[in-house]
Amino acid sequence: MIDYGKMPQKKILCVDMRSFYASCSAVMLGLDPLECYLAVVGDKERQGSVVLAASPKLKKEFGIKTGSRRFEIPDDPRIIIVNPKMGTYMRISVEITRVFHRYVPKEAIHVYSVDESFIQVDGTDKLWGDVWTIAKKIREDIEREFQLPCAVGIGPNMLLAKLCLDLEAKKKGIAEWTYEDVPKKLWKVSPLSKMWGIGRRLEKTLNSMGIFNVGQLARYDLNLLEKKFGIMGNQLYYHAWGIDLSEIGAPIIEGQISFGKSQILLRDYKEEHEIKHVILEMCEEVARRARTHRKAGRTVHFGLGYSRDEFGGGFYRSKTIDQPTNITMDIYQICLEIFEKFYDGRTVRQISVSLANIVDDNEFQLDLFEPDRWKKRELGYTMDQIRRKFGPAALLRGVSYTMAGTARERAKLVGGHKA
Repeated sequence: MIDYGKMPQKKILCVDMRSFYASCSAVMLGLDPLECYLAVVGDKERQGSVVLAASPKLKKEFGIKTGSRRFEIPDDPRIIIVNPKMGTYMRISVEITRVFHRYVPKEAIHVYSVDESFIQVDGTDKLWGDVWTIAKKIREDIEREFQLPCAVGIGPNMLLAKLCLDLEAKKKGIAEWTYEDVPKKLWKVSPLSKMWGIGRRLEKTLNSMGIFNVGQLARYDLNLLEKKFGIMGNQLYYHAWGIDLSEIGAPIIEGQISFGKSQILLRDYKEEHEIKHVILEMCEEVARRARTHRKAGRTVHFGLGYSRDEFGGGFYRSKTIDQPTNITMDIYQICLEIFEKFYDGRTVRQISVSLANIVDDNEFQLDLFEPDRWKKRELGYTMDQIRRKFGPAALLRGVSYTMAGTARERAKLVGGHKA
């Protein structure tokens, strides 16, 4: 048993803007976000375009959710379909964060995503009241000033605040979990992918070990979990008990930090050289993201998704190397190795590349057989500086100027979508 008396007893809020993109678009059209039927689609003129957000009523009554396709939306006169306005969404997100600053200093706020934030409110009760009062005030401020709905999960650490949000507060508006709630509320959670920090692939591995709900994970042998997953096994075990020792802003599971990019292509790609052109562009972006954080990685994940016209499917594979890297061509060569081994010649519609097993990029091992390798590393950082100063399209690889390239068009977008 865990002695919860020795665990952190913080007061943390996890604030989530409900169906943020759809709610913003609804308000801009003078509609009630909770009562209208609205979908934000990447490009409403393309039937295969992805739904980026759906209003709560559209989700509940028509089953349309993020990731659905334009052609899946019924032809119903009540349903409104709009293109995204990413620039506007970003500006509203910044303004909402300023609401949080009224209650706590910036060091107590962690913006987790464009529509979700953590706020630590310890020590503010004499100014604003208890944690429930602060949650209600924030919720009322956002609704009054932006006409946008939100939900707030409250917990003694980031993990329980987030789990409370996802599993209860999104239904009730505001909810709170304590350590005492773990056995009755968290342990019954199944499938495991409903728990924050556990994805589909990890869930499948845990299922193969006979673990199908969080309670079974909490009662599993810790030594066996650590042997199987390393430090992540330790974290999974303690998270199943609701234990999270990370500070505001720290990642919940260290081993899951990665830099990646996934792209649904605007058309089918049938020629190998065209597919490789897009892969190179994506490797450039993944490497740039890693360098921006002064990180490098040892594991490259690469995946292809085939066109629905050829019955879909695809593959997702990874390779780990000895020397961590954030050099574009290193990542590209590994992706090509995987591509050559597993690609079966079908039409490609989706590509994903990510860099994991991350370490700080603060040292460099010289290679006797590649003495100029350090120059390639520094070249990457130099290119990043030019792009930061003059824009992402200021410096592109030659493949971006071919018919297959997507980088020039995507440089005009915000968050991968129309501004």
